[in-house]
Amino acid sequence: MNILFTCAGRRNYLIAYFRHALGGVGQLVAADCSDQATALREADEAVILPRVDAPDYIDELLALCAEKQIALLVPLNDHELPLLAREQARFSAIGTRVLVSSLEVVELAADKLATARFAEQVGLLAPKTYHSLEAALVALDCNEIQFPLIIKPRWGSASLGVEWVEDRETLVLAWRWSQHRFPALGLRQDAVDGSGLIIQSALPGQEYGLDVVNDLSGRYRATFVKRKLSMRAGETERATTESHPVLEAVGERLGQALGHIGNLDCDLFYDGQRVYLLELNPRFGGGYPFSAEAGADVPAALIAWAQGREPTSRWCELCAGVSVAKCDRLVQMARINRQAEVVSMSGPAEAMEIPGVSSVGH
Repeated sequence: MNILFTCAGRRNYLIAYFRHALGGVGQLVAADCSDQATALREADEAVILPRVDAPDYIDELLALCAEKQIALLVPLNDHELPLLAREQARFSAIGTRVLVSSLEVVELAADKLATARFAEQVGLLAPKTYHSLEAALVALDCNEIQFPLIIKPRWGSASLGVEWVEDRETLVLAWRWSQHRFPALGLRQDAVDGSGLIIQSALPGQEYGLDVVNDLSGRYRATFVKRKLSMRAGETERATTESHPVLEAVGERLGQALGHIGNLDCDLFYDGQRVYLLELNPRFGGGYPFSAEAGADVPAALIAWAQGREPTSRWCELCAGVSVAKCDRLVQMARINRQAEVVSMSGPAEAMEIPGVSSVGH
């Protein structure tokens, strides 16, 4: 079984987890638009593809899947999810299963305003969310919200453009500054008013990360809970796994309501009584290694489902109380021939064992 990772970037750990799950049967191919992506060095083959926003991206990806007989395509970038969701039928026609949810789920998760509304629909709380500075100022005057507040892109990714503000003057200045620099972030804007920013209230309680796993038919299977201890560059840096019935039930509710495919990376807050949903990411997120290091084996489950069989029950046996921190490690940057666009990386990667969690990517 051959597996392709797109926008592989710094997800070296994910390649290691899938390598272990394959057990030596099948090839791992990593693709990225940059030959400096470290994950390319640890796959069996590395491929340079056009940028996700290039007009020929999907056609090049289809050709690669056909050439390499890719059975499972694992996308790792928010921006390619809607493209792949729209084109699933074309990949299916050549025998490639794309690990992507429906376009409706992808669009819902990408839109933080829509995510807040969805939370209310499924009986969860969400941050107070405002689409304009004027609306937020009125809410402040009415004591509907209090500082601190957070300015962020409505269709954001990797915590780009997020501003934390503590008073009214800073709110106004930060909003204007965010509007000024927003075009440089390259993020989506509202088609109606041209704005891509929102203002949200800060949330009370402890922040948690969930991995909510559905099978390839969208049926709920498991939830893994991690208590976040620290963040770095928009992703979890340290976390502890927990056995948490309340949050596991929330994960089940989300998995059943969304019917997503594969792993859903979910951020929420819990104050001991109430659960606040913050974000949904229908893909492998930066919090997955904390589940993996505590015993979860989502790659093994996905491979089994893709092969039409049930995984062993061990794949979802998570050990609570496992505290893990990411750290940097070095990767030898073997040269990739851009002319051929493909390089065999078998050798060192073949002998590689599953590492401890490292900060080699979100």
